[in-house]
Amino acid sequence: MEQSDKAIQGLEKQLDDFDPRVRQHALESLLDAVKAGSIALPSMREIVNLHCHSFFSFNGYGYSPTHLAWLGRKLGIQYMGVVDFDVLDAVDEFLDACEIAGVRGIAGIETRVFIPEFSKTEINSPGEPGVAYHMGTGFTSSTVPDEAADILADMRQRASDRNRDMLARINDFLAPLSINFETDVLPLTPAGSATERHMVQVLAAKAQNSLPDAAAFWADKFSISVEEIRFKMGDMNVFHNFLRSKLMKRGGVGYVQPTPASFPTLEEFHQIMQASDAIPCSAWLDGTSAGERQMEDLLGLLIDKGVAAINIVPDRNWNIKDPQEKAEKLDHLYAIVDLAQRWDLPILAGTEMNKHGQKLVDDFDAPELAPVRDAFLSGAAILYGHTQLQRYAGIGYQSKWAIIHLSNRKEKNAFFRKAGTFIHPGSNLIDKQLSSQNPHAILQYLKHKNRS
Repeated sequence: MEQSDKAIQGLEKQLDDFDPRVRQHALESLLDAVKAGSIALPSMREIVNLHCHSFFSFNGYGYSPTHLAWLGRKLGIQYMGVVDFDVLDAVDEFLDACEIAGVRGIAGIETRVFIPEFSKTEINSPGEPGVAYHMGTGFTSSTVPDEAADILADMRQRASDRNRDMLARINDFLAPLSINFETDVLPLTPAGSATERHMVQVLAAKAQNSLPDAAAFWADKFSISVEEIRFKMGDMNVFHNFLRSKLMKRGGVGYVQPTPASFPTLEEFHQIMQASDAIPCSAWLDGTSAGERQMEDLLGLLIDKGVAAINIVPDRNWNIKDPQEKAEKLDHLYAIVDLAQRWDLPILAGTEMNKHGQKLVDDFDAPELAPVRDAFLSGAAILYGHTQLQRYAGIGYQSKWAIIHLSNRKEKNAFFRKAGTFIHPGSNLIDKQLSSQNPHAILQYLKHKNRS
């Protein structure tokens, strides 16, 4: 007998419980139902989403790392990746959940860094010269080695301090409406890493629930008509984005222009990846900023500083209504993929999910993605191959073994792509003694041991 829709929905809701034991039990129950034939799932498809924020920073759907792993299996997404702002809290849970769900998983972190060589140039953080969204990928544990622990802790603390200071300015502006970071915002998070989006949710809800006319309040504060505010409030996603732009983004009452001291340096952030044998990863926006119009110079600088992969969010670069803007950004998309391939940089592609309404996975059947599809799939296989071999045998992309046996990124990509293709999730058939073998022998071993 098939599992009822209500029962499935109940278990899926439990996947986002703040108690990790509840999340794990819910996933195991769903997979038991699959094995029993009560839930039918599609075959895995050659599609990827390697950039999914979890509720450890902010997910627009409230998804936990475990839920993201289940989502990958439920939709037949072959490769899934979790990325959170300023924290690695999701890594262990996500990779473990992917193993038992049968999804090929990778895990990473995102932050903002300051790049002094581009201090007067806007890069990928609008209106903030010298500041860049930047990533690390291919982590195998939520715990980093001691030499990087202080840097990671400092990133978490800086983010918290920025948000507390911002909220104090917003509360002053919105008086008599105010919210408390400790009692109103932090309870929305499972591990104390609140974001601007959490604060927006609380502000909108408190205004709606505590004021006699929330629309009139917002109209007065922002000096616009009540009709316009009511129209925006008809779509909570639109309204939340509006509040964030007015209160928190550049020009907003809570915004403060960052300085070089606001964020870690690129070198500091890279120390986390170096200590963890993870991969520093550039984050590309859309090719339109002054910095991204100098992409070869910018990317060359980042590679010299350790970058060995690049992140792309495809949907915002082709799924655009305006024909002229679409043509321009699609050209930029093809150009950055071409550059990444020429410079042997694996591509991490995904939809973010840090805002409600964003796609759960890119439309890999779209004609616009046909020229870049293989590059996205190849990058996913490389990063997954690295993750599995690093996690179980200590011979990932940045390991001492790779330095000895694979002389450049091209050789690394060829090896880890094949490894990622061969290794099935959940197989646990990676021998720790592989570090004594050469690349050819390892691939032969993996091909034999992981035959379906």
